[in-house]
Amino acid sequence: MTDPIRPPPTQPDRVQPDRIQPGRVRLGMLTPSSNTTLEPVTAAMVSGLPGVTAHFGRFRVTEIALTGDALAQFDDTAILAAAEMLAHAKVHTIAWNGTSAGWLGFATDERLCRRIAAATGIKAATSMLALNEVLAATGVKRFGLVTPYIAPVQQRIIANYAALGIACVGEPGLGIQDNYAFAEVPPDRLASMIRSAAAEKPDAIGVICTNLPSAGLVEALERETGIPVYDTIATAVWKSLRLAGVDPSRVKGWGRLFGLGL
Repeated sequence: MTDPIRPPPTQPDRVQPDRIQPGRVRLGMLTPSSNTTLEPVTAAMVSGLPGVTAHFGRFRVTEIALTGDALAQFDDTAILAAAEMLAHAKVHTIAWNGTSAGWLGFATDERLCRRIAAATGIKAATSMLALNEVLAATGVKRFGLVTPYIAPVQQRIIANYAALGIACVGEPGLGIQDNYAFAEVPPDRLASMIRSAAAEKPDAIGVICTNLPSAGLVEALERETGIPVYDTIATAVWKSLRLAGVDPSRVKGWGRLFGLGL
């Protein structure tokens, strides 16, 4: 993978005004079927924004590995079918709130965004492309990596970032393959992993998994470490708000990301 970090070129940061009903903004989120974290966290993030609601469509994802069956879960066919059903709710954006491009390659998310937009007429985003947009805009070269994944998946993520000129530092993943189990990782274990990554003095830290219950820890750990922490549930919300014409800085209590002013 040699493409520079960038948002998908076909994705402007504003939807057309005639798509937005006054006072109502609906954010569509594509959700792994076994994920129990991102829906309540996403809803909590937007709860302070009057008229902004999050709506979810699921497709089958139960394990994270590099086997044929595990990789087949991210075939565009199932994802596009879920996106088309979300479109029935007249959402203003559709985000793939997942991190599969970390090991499949970032071009897979760029292609997915183009296909969702072509199929639905709705602007699309992903957690990973949003994260990469932030990393590029803030000049991150040393990236603290926090994941729950098994070693082969972790190494793919590290290699994909290395190809973009970003060195990943921090402790290895937790070696978990069952997607449902990610949500069961204790918050104190996640906080310890983030502190361990911070000890390597990276430019920023990323929590790469949308089923880890880490987003609520971010603001306190940023104050403690002095290092930005980007949770991948938060990056999908941040980018979705931008696409919908909503100022992300209105989201309070969930970390520096929302106040970057990008």
